Parts: sequence; C-alpha cells; structure tokens
Amino acid sequence: MTISSFKIANKLITGEGATGQLKVEAERLGMTNPLIVTDHIIQQTGMLHNIQGILEGLTCGVFLEVEPEPEFYVVEECRKAFQKGGHDGLIAIGGGSAMDTAKAVSGYAGYEGALVDLVGTDHVKQKGCPLIVIPTTAGTGSEVTNISILSDKEEQVKKGIVSDYLLPDVAIVAPEMTLTMPPHVTAASGIDALVHAIEAYISVHASPITDSLAIGAMKMIAVNLPKAYANPGNMKAREQMATGSLMAGMAFGNAGVGAVHALAYPLGGRFHIPHGVSNALLLPYVMEWNKISCLERFRDIAAALGEKVDHLTDNEAADRAISAMRVLCEAVRIPDGLCKVGIKESDLDDMAEDASKIDRLLKNNPRMFTKADILAIYEAAYQGGENK
Repeated sequence: MTISSFKIANKLITGEGATGQLKVEAERLGMTNPLIVTDHIIQQTGMLHNIQGILEGLTCGVFLEVEPEPEFYVVEECRKAFQKGGHDGLIAIGGGSAMDTAKAVSGYAGYEGALVDLVGTDHVKQKGCPLIVIPTTAGTGSEVTNISILSDKEEQVKKGIVSDYLLPDVAIVAPEMTLTMPPHVTAASGIDALVHAIEAYISVHASPITDSLAIGAMKMIAVNLPKAYANPGNMKAREQMATGSLMAGMAFGNAGVGAVHALAYPLGGRFHIPHGVSNALLLPYVMEWNKISCLERFRDIAAALGEKVDHLTDNEAADRAISAMRVLCEAVRIPDGLCKVGIKESDLDDMAEDASKIDRLLKNNPRMFTKADILAIYEAAYQGGENK
C-alpha cells in the first residue's frame, strides 16, 4: 500500500448556527485581542457586525482591505495592522481571499525576512498565531488547506505559500454565512469546488480517503449547485454546498490539484478573472486531454455527476463526464470561451509559457504536459462552444 498522509484544520465545526461557537473557540486558543480579516462587502452585508456581536467581551481589531485575488502588499498591510494592534490571533471571514490573506499573515507575522522568501513549499518554519477561519463562499476549500495563494502583480502570476503551519486551528463552516452570495458568485465558487473534487480524484497522489471525499463532494455539488444558484435562499442546498466544498477541500488539500489549476493561474494573474470561472473555462478541455490516462476514473466521475454509465464503454462514459460538466456550467451561466472574458488570441503563447512553469501542480496531473500541449488546450478553449 502506498504511504500517504492526511491533514486538515485542527478542528472543524459545521452546521447551521456554528458561528455561535466562535467566542468559545477564540478563548480556548488564548485570543484576547484578535484581528478580524475581511473585506468591505462582508461589512456591508452585516455579517461582520454579527460576528463582532458573538465576540462581545473580547477586544477585536478589524482589517477590511482584503481584495479579490490578493496581492503581496495586502498581506504586508494586514501584517502591519496585526503588529500595530498588538493582536494575539486572527479570525478570517470571507472567501478564499480573506482566508488566504490571514493564513499568510499567520506564517509571516513573526518572520524577519521578506514575504516573498516564504513562497514555495515548507519555507514557513514555525507555527504562527492562532487562526480561525469562517468561509462565506462554498468553493475555495481554503478553510482546510495548508496553502495561501497570492497574486504577483509584477510577474502577472499567482504564487503559493505552502506549509502545514498555515493549517487553521479551527474552521467554522456555517451555511447561513453563504446566503448573501449573489448567483454569479455561487456559480463560480461552486464550480471551483467541483473542479477541486475532480482534480483530487484523478491526481497521482489520490488515496482511498481522498477518493471517498472527492466522489461524495461531486455528488453533493452536482445536485445542489443548480438549486442554490436558482434559489439563493434554499438553506438545504446551501448546507449541502458548504459541506461539499469542505469535502472537496479536504480531498484536494491532500491529493493536490493538477493541470486545470495550473492553466487557470495565468487567467487570474494576468487578467484577474475569478478563480472559479477560470477553472470552469478550462476544465472540459483539460478533461479531454486527461481522459486517456485514467478512463476508469472518468467513468466514476460521470456516475457521480448523475450520468447513467452501466452500459457504456469507459471511453463513452468519460465523454459523458465531460459533457455533464459542460451542461452544468451552462446551467449556472459560466462563460464558455476565453475570448469572452477579455483574453486575446495573441495572449495565449505567453499564458502557456507561464502555466508550463507551475510544476507544483502539473506534477499531480495523471498525464504529462509540454508547453505545446498547454497552448493547444488554450487554443481549443479560446473559442469555447464553437469548437464543440
């Protein structure tokens, strides 16, 4: 049996009303003056006020300057706020951007060198301050992973700080925290979670544990994403999506993601396209490339997405998995075609060059890629549905 390890946040608290446990957990971790890391949208929705009410009795600072696809300077500014306020813990409220910012600060706050020195794997050498995360989207899985993804504006790429010391101490996953997501965010984050599950399932580092989580997540998301998109107030669908995203996060946090994410990084780094949309734009084309390497796994994916595959060949079942993904993306109004999100055909070669260098992700993929392969996928994805 192949040796594998499994790591997640130290403690998970899930279910409707779970945020009510926040103060208990903060005090258990020794927080007396935590810094809440979030953004202006969370403040405008009233969620920040509610969280501050739960934490009544503790001295709390607030950092509101988190941005989508956060750049390095955001972490620098958050660290300054953390140190200036004499804070003894971090509480992230938001999507992946807020959680990734707080995770980076937790690893960086006590470090004397430059933030860029921590980019890569295992460059954070010690545990930082206590960290609690509360996701407000059902998609990123950042609440249970050991990585912080930041945008390098100068190089126009995304970079990861990877360390087990970034794993949150507590993740509180409460479906009501996702109720304020507009439909387009529900769609993008939900597809992001589904990509996490699919890529974890076909990863060369998959294990029986991650397989079970990935398949379970696919089943939940395929059924409930359209419901949550069509009726944002559907609490049952929201709870299923929150759980499915959490399971997908646990799966990919241990098995890794692959070529879809590697090829998506330049879309976010260069063009600031939302991560879930980037993944969705590329997934069918990367699946087409990958299917020959693991047809039997694609059969399982098709079944998890609700396709009837009993009387199909493995190749036919794999095609059903790809078509099911296209149908789901179309149902939740994800754009189809790189040309529809502001990318020019002349950009593709530079994008392929950037993506070909993301070895950390490409090495998880079941089929090897060259730059020419990546460029061919970008070219196929450029016109989108016109190529089907």
